[in-house]
Amino acid sequence: MADPGSDPDDREAFEQEALAHLNSVYCFARSLTGSEVAAEDLTQDTYLNALKAWRQYAPGTNCRAWLFTICRNLRTRQAVRERREEPTDDADLEELASAAREPAAGPDDFGGVFLDAPDLADVLRRELAKLPEEYREVVALADVHDQSYEAVARILGVPIGTVKSRLYRGRRLLQAALIDHARDAGLAAEAFGGRV
Repeated sequence: MADPGSDPDDREAFEQEALAHLNSVYCFARSLTGSEVAAEDLTQDTYLNALKAWRQYAPGTNCRAWLFTICRNLRTRQAVRERREEPTDDADLEELASAAREPAAGPDDFGGVFLDAPDLADVLRRELAKLPEEYREVVALADVHDQSYEAVARILGVPIGTVKSRLYRGRRLLQAALIDHARDAGLAAEAFGGRV
């Protein structure tokens, strides 16, 4: 008797469905890593892992959320490995190593989902990258990648209440940073009728 997951047509259908989400997975990886190069590597690793485990995917379910889960789990394992690295005795080298692990945010494409104004989109990306990881993940999944609370909870492996509270806090932190940017740019008084 043949293995039900051994049909080449099933694998081809899976590959087509998964590849349709390539840009979304890259953007999510970018929000997790803050680096184009690291996001490309993480996206590639995500798809390699997905192809290895393609029989575990249930057709008709949310493939994008399944890929996001793989991506996040890989990034979590990478972060654990990075934290295990031995510190050096040289303060300058340690500072350089720390900077390498936390790359500065650069331009990327959110697929036009977030904002059309490029200067504001860059500020938003930069401020999103500054959020603590637990808030950045939730805001990126819910607000940038339009995932439901339930999907975010499954991807992150946390209760929906945790998703809601992290999303609330993350949005507040992001809002405060954007208001500060608007003040610095001289836009706050205009935007808020002089009340800021």
